[in-house]
Amino acid sequence: MQSTYRRLWLKRFLLLTTVPTLSSLPTLPAWSAEAEGVYPEVFPRPLVFPRDFGAHPDYRTEWWYMTGWLGEAAERIGFQVTFFRSRTLHPDSNPSRFAPRQLLFAHAALALPAEGQLRHAEVAGRAGPAGAAFSITDTGVELAGWSLQRTVEDHYKVSILADKFTLELVAIPTQAPVLRGEEGYSTKGPEARFASYYYSRPQLKVSAQVSLKNAVDHRGRDERLLNLSGSAWFDHEWSSSLLMQGAVGWDWIGINLLDGSSLMAFRMRDAAGAALFSEWDWRDAQGQRIESRQDVRWQPFGQWRSPRSLFTYPERFELRVGDRTWTLRPLMSDQEVDAQTSTGGFYYEGAVELLENGKLLGKGYLELTGYGAPVAL
Repeated sequence: MQSTYRRLWLKRFLLLTTVPTLSSLPTLPAWSAEAEGVYPEVFPRPLVFPRDFGAHPDYRTEWWYMTGWLGEAAERIGFQVTFFRSRTLHPDSNPSRFAPRQLLFAHAALALPAEGQLRHAEVAGRAGPAGAAFSITDTGVELAGWSLQRTVEDHYKVSILADKFTLELVAIPTQAPVLRGEEGYSTKGPEARFASYYYSRPQLKVSAQVSLKNAVDHRGRDERLLNLSGSAWFDHEWSSSLLMQGAVGWDWIGINLLDGSSLMAFRMRDAAGAALFSEWDWRDAQGQRIESRQDVRWQPFGQWRSPRSLFTYPERFELRVGDRTWTLRPLMSDQEVDAQTSTGGFYYEGAVELLENGKLLGKGYLELTGYGAPVAL
């Protein structure tokens, strides 16, 4: 949830081959209940901009997340770009500029129905002299030639230069930040310690250039260049909390509706698939609340089994809200992200349509975690 407790496993961080000098460092303590006092608590407070557009390095985890749909008809493409920051338990007493106190990771993926699978890439590094950096005054993250920046005009610029594709885009907000929960204090369980600071920028207007390498175009060139437009969703969230007791993972959606409104919903899920905690947050085109509730039923239908992880995910969902039933229909089946060489493990991050009685209401993204193994934080 892009939302809260993103897949950040500190033990895995220390084994990253993209940061080879980490292997020579002393083994750091794993995150535990005893380490809770190291990180600031999350407590109710209003978010303040532009400061809260920037990073919050004292907190355990933080992520900046953009997803969206580009193109129309046969050229429809889903995209995901996520930057993660993690504060480690490395002691502040180490004076070295190379001490891995802050680690950065990024994932990017294109959902291409014509190919039937994701084109995915990931990078990792530590903040410091090597060039990985984040801003504490505004949205600004750079890592291994990838970047996400907010401009003075309140535009978001993304640049992803991967081996199999490139993505360059500009996303323009149509409304002020939507503060989740209570003025940006978003609970993720029955206790205050299961919370994050969280805001969204839905209904972004996007123009993008996509390069698909090793994809022969109509002129026989070994690269396809696409200039596309579409809509996107941006989340920024930071926290020091753990997954609530009994939860193995979560299901989350961010949907841009065709009427200009937006819908964010999630549930924390136990091993039997039952909801332990949930939220439904429907906003109008100005970001004002239309409906907020915690009794939405997520009903899975069908199954899709990944040939890589061998995890089994729901093929689609129905969301039952009062006397209404809304369906989530994926752009394609295989939208699993293999993040074993960065943040660890597998998760599903997929472009979906939202329908009611067969009528298209909106487009967005669905995230599924904890289906093959419990999320370990």
